[in-house]
Amino acid sequence: MDELRTGYADTSFSNGYEFTEGSGYQLPEYPFKEPAELREGRPGEYPIVIVGAGLAGLTLACSLAKYGVPAVVLDEDNTVGVKGASSRGICYTQKSLEIFHRLGIYERIARKGIQWSVGRTFAGKDEVYSFDLRQQSAYNLSTQPPFINIQQFYIEGYLVERIQELGGVELRWKNRVTAFEQDADGAMLSVTTPAGDYKLRAEHVIDATGCHSPFRRWVGASVTSKRGDDRWCIADVRFSKHPPVERHTWIEAPFNENRAVWQHLMGDDVWRIDYQMPPNADPAEVSREDVVRQRLTRQFGADCEVEIVWVGPYEYRSECVDAMRHGRLFFIGDAAKVVSPFGARGGNTGVADADNLAWKLAAVLKGRAPATLLDSYHEERHEAATQNVLVTNRTARFLRPADGIEKVFRTAAVSLARQYPFARQLVNTGRMAIANPYTRSSVCEKTGGQSVQNVSFAWPDGTRGVVNDLLQWAEGRLLLLVFGDPGRAGLARLRELVQAAPLRCVQVLGPTDRPGALEHVRDPEGHLQGACHVFGHAWALVRPDSYVAATGESVDAGLVQAVSRALGANGAAQ
Repeated sequence: MDELRTGYADTSFSNGYEFTEGSGYQLPEYPFKEPAELREGRPGEYPIVIVGAGLAGLTLACSLAKYGVPAVVLDEDNTVGVKGASSRGICYTQKSLEIFHRLGIYERIARKGIQWSVGRTFAGKDEVYSFDLRQQSAYNLSTQPPFINIQQFYIEGYLVERIQELGGVELRWKNRVTAFEQDADGAMLSVTTPAGDYKLRAEHVIDATGCHSPFRRWVGASVTSKRGDDRWCIADVRFSKHPPVERHTWIEAPFNENRAVWQHLMGDDVWRIDYQMPPNADPAEVSREDVVRQRLTRQFGADCEVEIVWVGPYEYRSECVDAMRHGRLFFIGDAAKVVSPFGARGGNTGVADADNLAWKLAAVLKGRAPATLLDSYHEERHEAATQNVLVTNRTARFLRPADGIEKVFRTAAVSLARQYPFARQLVNTGRMAIANPYTRSSVCEKTGGQSVQNVSFAWPDGTRGVVNDLLQWAEGRLLLLVFGDPGRAGLARLRELVQAAPLRCVQVLGPTDRPGALEHVRDPEGHLQGACHVFGHAWALVRPDSYVAATGESVDAGLVQAVSRALGANGAAQ
């Protein structure tokens, strides 16, 4: 294979990761295989080509494999993670965990990762804010925990395993895209490999190449961006002292020159410590192992034994493409937007991008929905992206306020929070990510646009099921949950609708109600009804990405219209 590598440049470092130090992580390496196009001497043709095998790209690929949609994934490297930055993201939200449960990798993540729900924020030695996510309505119904901490490359590796188990999606390592062109009928990609160059034609191309995406330039995508002067040093360490399994943050850490510090436990008994640095900090200097050890000694004491697994500098910025779809090309993950990592709104939004786009591509390619459905991807996920940029920028300004009113506000908020409970909500070290609502979507009614938690219910035989089981049964179709008894006429109309539309219907009953439909479940504690944001006799139309498209009370023309709208078939998504 060495002779094949001649002429193929290895993936370069990015974002200053060339300054990293530490013993490192052992990442899997995947073999290069000569593409069929090189053997056959002609371009391949595929419905979907995904460029980039990171978190977002692999989530999309795994989702498509679950839906039975063939695709090809191209990645310029031969491993998961980013060169020099194998740790990267660590906090995975409940919504992401629910998606991973649907894809079949949640149990692997839960075994390796660390669950947590309590966060504490300090200013000096004073605790000025705390929360327990298990007590909050946004998290407390799901069968998945509020958060699991795990190194990002583990999840990417599990996704690779799952894609290989499912089949139907081809993973091509050391395949770098060098050019992109598109027309009304499809797109053409030029690809270089260690064995030569070839071309691929696709109906749809998904850019998951990250924040240095070449596709932005190739399609002339405009970007709204903001770069600050906030500098951080990230240290992944093992040590002999074991702090509580909680999210600890310091706004003013006396052991870090009164700058901010984050502290999290991850898999493998490794702690992630984020240290805020001076704005003019030299990335090579702050990442030196001896400098990092001095920093750790100030925090944990000279008697603490430390193993540095990985350390590197980081610079936060925010940016968002103004259009997440350009013809046949879709931007997802960091290729679409980059946010500061406060509140875990980075990689998790890429997972949600992939989940949103996957079911829509599958519905269109399987003939269940018109191509106009794909326009709603930008509507929904751009709203989510701009909201996450706004929220994380506010946190960044709180942690590094500008001189003037921002600094006055930060000082006052911290001072008041030391004494008064009302002021603790003003302390902003990251508003923890939840599933973004869709308020401007043309394929959701005003009653829809909310995420449905993966709550449990009872099957007719009394065994437990969860929402994801129903979505799996629906196989990419819309899922209609009818709560209570719609009456004989209503049941007849539902049977007609199910036969006419890509729809599965389930009657949801209380503990003692008599079923009127063969497909029925019981919701003894009302969790399923609460998760769908309805009460009493009602219906909820749930999409394959576990979002409510619409709710209502009567089985009438309004339901038919909601089904049509959810599929982009009513002309609203032009």
